[in-house]
Amino acid sequence: MTALMPWERSGSKVSDRQLTRLAVVYVRQSSMQQVADHQESTRLQYALVDRAASLGWPASRVVVIDEDLGRSGASAVGRSGFQRLVTEIGLDHVGLVLGIEMSRLARSGKDWYQLIELCALSGALLADTDGVYDPAEHNDRLLLGLKGTMAEAELHLIKQRMQAGRVNKARRGELAVPLPIGYVRRPSGEAVLDPDEQAQTVVRLVFSKFAELGTLHAVLRWLVEHGIELPVRLRRGPDKGELEWRRPNRMTLQCMLHSPVYAGIYAYGRRRVEHRRQQPGRPSTGRVVRGEDEWLVFIPDALPAYLTIEQYRANLARLAANAARAETPGTVRSGPALLAGLVKCGRCGKRMTVRYHQHAGSTRPDYVCARQMTDYGAGNRCQALNGACVDAFVTAHVLAALAPAALQVSLRAAEQVLAERAELEKIWSQRLERAAISADRARRCYRLAEPENRLVVRQLEKDWEQALAAQQTLQEEYDRFTLTRPRTLTAAEQQAITALAGDIEGLWTAATTTATDRKEIIRALVEQVTVTVLDTSERVTVTITWAGGRSTTGETARPVALLQQLSYFPQIKERVRELAGQGHRAEAIARRLHAEGFRPARGRGDRISASAVKEILRELGCLPPARTRPAPPPGEEPGHDEWWLEDLAAELDMPAVTLYSWIYRGWVNARKESQRPYRWILHAGPTELAELRERRTRPPGWHTRLRWTDTEPPIPAQD
Repeated sequence: MTALMPWERSGSKVSDRQLTRLAVVYVRQSSMQQVADHQESTRLQYALVDRAASLGWPASRVVVIDEDLGRSGASAVGRSGFQRLVTEIGLDHVGLVLGIEMSRLARSGKDWYQLIELCALSGALLADTDGVYDPAEHNDRLLLGLKGTMAEAELHLIKQRMQAGRVNKARRGELAVPLPIGYVRRPSGEAVLDPDEQAQTVVRLVFSKFAELGTLHAVLRWLVEHGIELPVRLRRGPDKGELEWRRPNRMTLQCMLHSPVYAGIYAYGRRRVEHRRQQPGRPSTGRVVRGEDEWLVFIPDALPAYLTIEQYRANLARLAANAARAETPGTVRSGPALLAGLVKCGRCGKRMTVRYHQHAGSTRPDYVCARQMTDYGAGNRCQALNGACVDAFVTAHVLAALAPAALQVSLRAAEQVLAERAELEKIWSQRLERAAISADRARRCYRLAEPENRLVVRQLEKDWEQALAAQQTLQEEYDRFTLTRPRTLTAAEQQAITALAGDIEGLWTAATTTATDRKEIIRALVEQVTVTVLDTSERVTVTITWAGGRSTTGETARPVALLQQLSYFPQIKERVRELAGQGHRAEAIARRLHAEGFRPARGRGDRISASAVKEILRELGCLPPARTRPAPPPGEEPGHDEWWLEDLAAELDMPAVTLYSWIYRGWVNARKESQRPYRWILHAGPTELAELRERRTRPPGWHTRLRWTDTEPPIPAQD
């Protein structure tokens, strides 16, 4: 038997074994638009089928595959021809794969070389318009690898040139970008304001309301409350270009506030795709929003505008400030703390947080700086104080700043009410006019139809009736709106607004003024409040930084736990010594201290109690020690793991009165003696003792502080 060298073999690479298998024809049609508009691929398909027949394959063994169009018809969500060839047909049943260009069978170099390897293992041939290739032969394999490399580089160059062409066209402002709500594009390609007057009115209303209300959610609630819908031009379908009114939603409003088009800016390259962040099967992922200084194209005053560039940037800054971050105060919330997000620690310079606790059935705020504890594991908080004293201090200065502008406030309030009613009235008149036009159009269509053509007339008559019903319904809604909100302010209403605005303090404390309203007023005037507690005393230094840069520094007093914490306690102590030396008793000393202006620590009353004076006298040695009560008669003794209340309080190193309150909260199992003096006997084994010690280590207010996960306020402590 004589061995043949490769160049001595037959010219045809197609063997009988390969003819018994399938011949696969690949045509790349990645979208339904290509199938409908580009027929060249279909014509090449027939040419490739004829090519397979010329190589010896019968028509019954020729299979045609193309790109998997997917549900949306986009190639990015479908599968490549190589993937379909491997998963649906299998290379073990394929003898020949034909295509216009072999490298187009795979979308990447990885798939291409994997296809070559699989064809070499299964004995399948590859063919294009240049010839037939056997991947098992070294020369053909080398040529196929070179074709794949050149095709990949060619695709990169083509994509690069196309992107460069888009950018160059965008730099001239000629690249057509999608327009947001309130704009249309003319057939000439020019972008103009929506010709519909109501559409323009609604768009301007959205921006004016955001400037007034300050938050996106408040604008959304206002639009929903007044039944105002957003105008949307359809971009596809049989009604393409028609105006459709849709209910407002958060994402649409957010896109409107972030779009530079409304400021007349032609922008390109705001969102760019990072391929490393893209998720397979999701072509819209991987987009990164760039800052204004990183946009590829920025052309101001290139488009008609609804607002100025300064207003657009102010809206973006307001949206960023509304986000709850460490560097921003966040949006106004409904809690009673008036300075939430504005208070800064005077010791470490960090922003102080708000914690709420329940006291006497009301929610009270505290301003706490625990950043050193949470971030660095410090043993103690930086500082903490009751929020009411700081709120009262800042409120007094804010009201004093507003007093000279009372008349301007009253006039502005009346103007604002009138302007809002005028805006709503304009929207209603436009809606009524649109309904009348729809009814008149339906009437004219009905009258223009041939009377004997009942197949058409019946439907036109039904459309006319529906238009008339919609017009009547809208008119009834407008009548109800007019009754609830008169068009103009009456003389009595104008006088009431002027009187309320003149009494700033009364308006501030009115029941109709919410905590949110007060916070909005404070934030309009105050930029930051710096708080510093002097040592552990009641003295608090407060610095108000006003909008514009000016500052006001003052001092206020906070409630403290102990009389000894008061900065003037040495004066109280010395005065008590003097009065005791003059022969005054505790009750008389307490009255004299009150008359001289000394106040207690916690602020629960307006005078220092006689019992507190007795404690000072006992500390000074001016009062005999308190008599101890006689021991109670022998009675019931505590059993195993049981304690007298005083003994357990001493074991836990805590006041007996606190342990007494724990009994009524149900935190300690206790019972009373069956006979006088009915002392408390508490049960506390090793496990209970460990739990009580752990509870004892928690900071004050832990059990009464209102947390965001609580659905009901905690049970207040029993006195």
